[in-house]
Amino acid sequence: MGILSGNPKEEPMHYGEVFGAWSFLTAAKAMIAAYQTKINHVGDKELKELIEEAIKQCKQEEKEIEALLKENGVGLPPTPPDRPKAALEEIPVGARFLDQEISAALSASIAAGLVACSTIMGESLREDIGMMFGQFHVQKAALGVKALRLAKEKGWIIVPPLHNHHLTKEEK
Repeated sequence: MGILSGNPKEEPMHYGEVFGAWSFLTAAKAMIAAYQTKINHVGDKELKELIEEAIKQCKQEEKEIEALLKENGVGLPPTPPDRPKAALEEIPVGARFLDQEISAALSASIAAGLVACSTIMGESLREDIGMMFGQFHVQKAALGVKALRLAKEKGWIIVPPLHNHHLTKEEK
């Protein structure tokens, strides 16, 4: 039996797993702070609830990854302080993020998180780490669908140019 054939939690993490988890944790902590800041700018009730769900999801990921890294003797990245709550009316109009901008940023961060989860899953030799990021991936995908539906319902999506050109028999 080899070194990686027993209980995954007793196996050492390889450098890629350490770097992937540590980098993901750093990004999750940054996203919590970003979401806490942006929620102050949100006027739409449903978007605010979605961002609150994203914050909750990031905090759960943070908790699980911190536990993994601590168990494996890896130092943790710094945690930014929680952002204060502010009333939307107190933010000058020209300094506010618009709801559609926040929605687009939320979707982009979810997409980046999906790519990061997939990458870590693919690089992991330890099944428990791959499964952890697999669960994060599924949760992010579900949140992404909610964000897409909301953006469609609110008319916030800017559709890129559509390609409707069909080749004629002569062009083929």
